[in-house]
Amino acid sequence: MAELESPSVMPKLISFLSSLLKRVAESNDLNQQQLHQKISVFHGLTCPTISIQSYLERIFKYANCSPSCFIVAYVYLDRFTQRQPSLPINSFNVHRLLITSVMVAAKFMDDLYYNNAYYAKVGGITTTEMNFLEVDFLFGLGFHLNVTPGTFQAYCAHLQREMLLMQPLTLADSSLSLGKSLKAHLCFNEDESSSHQKQQQLAV
Repeated sequence: MAELESPSVMPKLISFLSSLLKRVAESNDLNQQQLHQKISVFHGLTCPTISIQSYLERIFKYANCSPSCFIVAYVYLDRFTQRQPSLPINSFNVHRLLITSVMVAAKFMDDLYYNNAYYAKVGGITTTEMNFLEVDFLFGLGFHLNVTPGTFQAYCAHLQREMLLMQPLTLADSSLSLGKSLKAHLCFNEDESSSHQKQQQLAV
């Protein structure tokens, strides 16, 4: 899926991921009163004034990590929301989850990467907070950081299809899983324990 990692395609990917996360956050904001949602270290007191797209573009501009990191960060966010159903992505935590997922992905994927203090400056938070977010994110993932080639290609294939269509995301055909009881979050079913690494369908 080298096409998706091409520098010329990255702005389009950033825009698509931003749009996807915005819709997830807005869906969960509406359901916040109906569902039991925990308050975590990722939860801000107020919604950041910077948009999700501007924030992700800022990370892309200054992090200087490989394009693969943004795909892997997407995988991590998916895993995190599946393992932590009481912590769905919303407007109060999406920015901190983004900066943390990209930083963790860069550390796992790239030979050279910036330290936590640098990512804290990029993300507009303190180094101490960045450290806490990283630890909490890792525990939230169960330290499940490895992304097999099959899983990586499956996520790339899905994103590439959605980007080519470039049609408004709907609850019926998007990569979002609103799940049971309107619990919206990213949901991509992967079975990495299978010896055959079969590509799974997106859960809706």
